[in-house]
Amino acid sequence: MKLFVFHTPELTPTATIADCAIAVDVLRATSTIATALGSGAEAVQAFSDLDKLLAVSETWAPDKRIRAGERGGSQVEGFDFGNSPLDCTPERVSGRRLFISTTNGTRALQRIEAAPTVLAAALINRRAVVQHLVQQQPDVVWIVGSGWEGSYSLEDTVCAGAIAHSLQAELGIALEQIAGNDETIAAVSLYRQWQDNLLGLFHHSTHGKRLLKLGITEDLTYCSQQDTLDVLPIQRELGVLVKQ
Repeated sequence: MKLFVFHTPELTPTATIADCAIAVDVLRATSTIATALGSGAEAVQAFSDLDKLLAVSETWAPDKRIRAGERGGSQVEGFDFGNSPLDCTPERVSGRRLFISTTNGTRALQRIEAAPTVLAAALINRRAVVQHLVQQQPDVVWIVGSGWEGSYSLEDTVCAGAIAHSLQAELGIALEQIAGNDETIAAVSLYRQWQDNLLGLFHHSTHGKRLLKLGITEDLTYCSQQDTLDVLPIQRELGVLVKQ
């Protein structure tokens, strides 16, 4: 198994695709996706385009859908949710499909949707992702960070490092044996430095600071937790993730 970390969707190779591709948007799309599925959502369907989301979700009965739209950290006007995982309680999402479009995370999912296996990862479901990789042993794995509008983000990179670090420990091998690129080594190094203070790291990150200015503090605390959900979001059909 070789693990490749890409900081943004734009940095992934265009001429090939991984056997297993993992989208990461810790703040907050993949954290929200995992939480929604853990709370009983029927599925999560991701869109990069808001108009397409509205058109597709219109074919669903109102009591069977939730529209979640976020741009710039704030909820899109007219949508039921923004992009907070704390909105995804069982009372609100159980048995319903979450139609979601965010600034960055849904772009990452769209970039990797052609892979044979597509997963959504965050710190809160890191263990479930690692267990899948250990069990399935795909040859080539991409971890694709969402970043922020095409730029590097600390929170996605540290999550990639958390996955690689745990995978290395589970397999009992040296990091060099699974690292496919320099970014993987760097991500693990970042995680090792900050693993005991991930919330502190989020307070240093550009997007973390942006959310703090918007008064979104509880989401940062929630998203900085590790291994709190035994949920593996996996793509069932293009753009549609379900709980495995």
